[in-house]
Amino acid sequence: MSNSRSLVEPPEAAAEPDDAAIRLLRPKTWLAPLIVASPHSGHHYRPDFLASASLTRQELRLSEDCYVDELVSAAPDLGAPLLAALFPRSYCDVNREPLELDPAMFSDRLPAEANTQSPRVAAGLGVVPRLGANDREIYRQKLAYAEAEARLARCYQPYHEALAGLVAEAKAQFGHCLVLDCHSMPSHGGGHDREAAQKGRNGRVDFVLGDCFGASCAAGITAAIDAHLRAGGAQMRRNSPYSGGYVTQHYGRPETGVHVLQVEINRALYVHERSLEPHAGFAGMQATMKGLIAMLMDRVEDLLRT
Repeated sequence: MSNSRSLVEPPEAAAEPDDAAIRLLRPKTWLAPLIVASPHSGHHYRPDFLASASLTRQELRLSEDCYVDELVSAAPDLGAPLLAALFPRSYCDVNREPLELDPAMFSDRLPAEANTQSPRVAAGLGVVPRLGANDREIYRQKLAYAEAEARLARCYQPYHEALAGLVAEAKAQFGHCLVLDCHSMPSHGGGHDREAAQKGRNGRVDFVLGDCFGASCAAGITAAIDAHLRAGGAQMRRNSPYSGGYVTQHYGRPETGVHVLQVEINRALYVHERSLEPHAGFAGMQATMKGLIAMLMDRVEDLLRT
């Protein structure tokens, strides 16, 4: 990738209509029970969202797991499907429960079944986030609950329907599967997740693998991915500060043959974190993720059977 490429204000993808919520790229032949997902790299910002926000588009973009979908773009060519959200996580966060909502954000009453007491809601990071990067308020004024309902229908449901469909399809074809849920993390505290402030106390961390402390993914799979990345020189950590969000917790059921591992990539390894411009490390990280996916395509069947 050329260092002169400007991605601060990326163009909208021409391959999807303006209101598309997801991009699902399928391989010509699905070769192994692996699914690659990027739920937080979307950058299609609706004009009405930007108009309602007190933050600029560039400030909102600081909440993205920017370009993670590009880092793992080799998946379909290697024989695995790639699912990516096209909407930004600051608009709708699919790594949350569907009704994980902050009542302080809304001008009317939420449904009784809404989860208003979770730690993520308390941190301003529900399914419709209240806060952006650096704990800054996103909205100028309160939203109507109907707006949350619209976002769930427009964005959340299509993403989870696609992911659940891929999991069911993989189980039908292979009997089991691994979902690689791919994210990026700030190199220091002050990013979208307050937990990031805990990171980096013991030196640089390149990747954090989250398997809900063994509940969402077999230990052998996590260990194999950890060893593969360490062999390439990466500094690794497991489950701290990111043990996994809603996707790992909801879909990860090793006893039923469905394993989910969250992979967090240190954002500073491939972009300048303030400008979000890719730097010289981008191509190397893309090659690293391609190598990881290739390793899993070769070994995932054996790893899932152990």
